[in-house]
Amino acid sequence: MGRVVTRAGLIRAARKAQRRGERVVFTNGVFDLLHYGHVAYLQKARRLGDALFVGVNSDASVRRLKGASRPLVPLSDRMHLLAALECVDLVTSFGEDTPQQLIEQVRPDILAKGADYRQKDIVGAPGVKARGGRVVRIQLSKGRSTSKLVEKIKGS
Repeated sequence: MGRVVTRAGLIRAARKAQRRGERVVFTNGVFDLLHYGHVAYLQKARRLGDALFVGVNSDASVRRLKGASRPLVPLSDRMHLLAALECVDLVTSFGEDTPQQLIEQVRPDILAKGADYRQKDIVGAPGVKARGGRVVRIQLSKGRSTSKLVEKIKGS
């Protein structure tokens, strides 16, 4: 099985890992213009458990959230770049504006999100906690963001 999988494939893999007693970590994002901040974040997330599964916003979802000019990199490319990272076990996409449904289906042991999110605003957190899981806010790399890269490119 490749590392870019369908939603159903990711859910099956999560169940299988959990039956083996492994802690499944889930995170999500756009991951447009993959940069050091993304990689550092994903490495930290992976260290929280035994397997890191990543949900990536579809192109249509990104346009609804960030505007018509985004994403800069198409979904397939974003997913394959993430899958190439050693710290990422599996990648899937989701077309909804939030990963709520995917998180409910995956039922991760640990939900990871950037520390720029307040605990109460993390989508899926109540369900993860209700099942005995943890929600972890990860410190982001200062000054590293796709938005800053886009601004720099536009300014040059």
